[in-house]
Formats: sequence, C-alpha cells, structure tokens
Amino acid sequence: MKSTVIFVVFCLLSSTYAQVFKCPPKDGQYEDPDQCDKFYECRDGEPIQKLCPDGLVFDPTIRKINKCDQPFNVDCGNRVNLQPPKPKGNCPRRNGFFAHPDPSICNIFYNCIEGEYTEIKCTAGLHFDEFSGTCVWPEAAQREGCKAKENKLDDGFVCPQESHTDQNGQVNIHPKFPNPNDCQKFYVCLNGVEPRDLGCTVGEVYNEVLQKCDAPENVPGCEDWYKDEPAPQPGKKN
Repeated sequence: MKSTVIFVVFCLLSSTYAQVFKCPPKDGQYEDPDQCDKFYECRDGEPIQKLCPDGLVFDPTIRKINKCDQPFNVDCGNRVNLQPPKPKGNCPRRNGFFAHPDPSICNIFYNCIEGEYTEIKCTAGLHFDEFSGTCVWPEAAQREGCKAKENKLDDGFVCPQESHTDQNGQVNIHPKFPNPNDCQKFYVCLNGVEPRDLGCTVGEVYNEVLQKCDAPENVPGCEDWYKDEPAPQPGKKN
C-alpha cells in the first residue's frame, strides 16, 4: 500500500511539473528552459516530459526524431542544469567522450555508450579535448597536469622543432631524417614530435634527398655500406 501511494505521488508531481510547460500550437519536441537534457514532447497541446540518455543533451535544431546529441555539438545557452549522472566504470556518465581519469594522461580517452566504454588513444603528439570531443594539439587543448613526455630515442635522437618541407615545398607532417651512424636506418617524426627508429630492407640505404630507401650507389657516402656483406644466395632469404 505504501509503495502504491509513493508511486501515485511521484506521477502527480511529474504531471504537475510537465503542466508548467506550455506547448506551442504545433506538435513536436521542445527544450526545457532550464535543463539541457530535458525536453517535452507535445501532442495535441499536452506536454510529455522526457530525458535524453545520461550524458547526452537536447538540441532543438536537429530535424531528426532523435534530437539528443553530444554536449560539444550543442549550444545549451542558459540551460545549464543536467540530470544526476549515472556513472559506471570509467564512464562518468553513461554516454559521451571522457578524458582519462588520471589528469596526467592526456592522450587517452573513453567513448562511452550506455556505460560500456572503448579506450581510444590519440594520434602521436595530440591530446584529448573534452570541449570538442576530438584530439588536438596540446596548445589547443590546454590540459593542466599533463606529463611532459620526453620524446627521445635511446640513441638520443629528438625531433627538430622547426618544420620541414618536401621537394615540392609542402610541409611534411611526418618528416624523416637519416641516422648519422647507420646508412640503412632512419628516423621518422610522427606529427613532427614523436620519433620512431626505422630501417630500410637489406641491400638499400636511406636517401635523405628523396626521403626514401634507395640503392647504395645513389647515396653519397653510403656506396660501400654493404661491401662486406656476403652475397645473397639464390632461393634464400637474408
């Protein structure tokens, strides 16, 4: 009997609150003036109060039936209130894109769908930005507490800070550099900031001018790089 009374009171309160909202003449879905994830579905002038899934907010400008979207896609204006969060695991809310809980880890974030998350890692050199839901350059994200990663290889190589262009004068996003101590090896700087140590196949050396692996005779100073190597035998792999 007690639970029945509570349920009836809850229904009456919800109905009373919904009746405060006045439906426009045209049926449709309309935003709540105070809460960004609350909206009303008006049918024949009667409002039915509804909530977006936890983590999403209502966008009245969407022309689809489902008008709930990610917060970074919606201008809530003065609709600053939200429903209480329903956290689960690494998801502060059931839906959305969220930064790693460790504030010092800025290149990993979570995509949450109904409380189930997928861990995603940003491209080398980028940080996750919750305001845009994407990975951006650290200076754009301006995340506090991020660890300054030392982008240095074991041999001491670090990516030069200045930008580099290719033979056509275009900025090279992932520039390459020769290894001064090994003609076969070279470095590539992902997004210009994160170094990787790579190498050409046996029999080739890195050509700095062409920015690719080439025959030794085409690279001054590396012509005799393989002169002491045994000749490959037919049918055998090196």
